[in-house]
Amino acid sequence: MGRILAIDYGQKRVGIAVTDELQMIANGLTTIHSKEIISFLKDYVINESVDIFVVGEPKQMNNMPSESVKFIEPFIKVLKKTFPAIPVVRIDERFTSKMASQTMLTAGLKKTARQNKSLVDTISATIILQSYLESRDIFNSK
Repeated sequence: MGRILAIDYGQKRVGIAVTDELQMIANGLTTIHSKEIISFLKDYVINESVDIFVVGEPKQMNNMPSESVKFIEPFIKVLKKTFPAIPVVRIDERFTSKMASQTMLTAGLKKTARQNKSLVDTISATIILQSYLESRDIFNSK
């Protein structure tokens, strides 16, 4: 069984999280520059088996796509073209940045650490991945 890899795509940075090989636990992996994401993923899938890409889907409060979608859709097209054998699943990413900041606060991180946008992006990707795992588990238990 391969890993599930989650992507919190942003114009500047991309947060990445992965599961363990049993696809049970979401772990933050890294944050990289958005221009390096495809190269990073090519290297990653050479060394690790990936079953699914989970990509955050930015939505507004009214459930309509946010303005960020115009940056994410071209990335998803390239992702699907580059890795045609790996399915791409979209997960609502509303509030993940706020949840990430709250997680950092709850964990007792100092203010300077909480202002680290790369860390926020990695935690956001982990929250997206955890949301996917939970929704998958609910669906599979029915």
